[in-house]
Amino acid sequence: MNRKRILKHLVFLMFFLFILNLIAQEFYWYFTIWYFDIIMHFLSGFWVGLFFLYVFYNENLFLKQILTVILGVLLIGVLWEAFEFFLNIIAKEQFNIVDTASDIFFDLLGGLCAILYLWEKQQIKQSE
Repeated sequence: MNRKRILKHLVFLMFFLFILNLIAQEFYWYFTIWYFDIIMHFLSGFWVGLFFLYVFYNENLFLKQILTVILGVLLIGVLWEAFEFFLNIIAKEQFNIVDTASDIFFDLLGGLCAILYLWEKQQIKQSE
């Protein structure tokens, strides 16, 4: 898979996440569907993973590139959770460590799936 194709996937997924988030906020899916937050964190982790794969693109996935993607997804996930933490302080809501840990877990899982997705696409391309 080349960079141009990864970019197409990135743009599509970005718009999909944007529209899905707008619909979710309009219909209160974050509050009425208990697992919706998990889906969004997974998809966002997948998007961030693809983004880092695009930025640090190489025809072959090497350990350095995989670690860069995982650490990049982890960094973005932790920064997002810090943002939520400060919003909770402002709103005087209680901090939930289980929610934070599961959010970071699903961010990382999405990033790992992005690595596996690109790796699978490269394997198919090489076998052709």
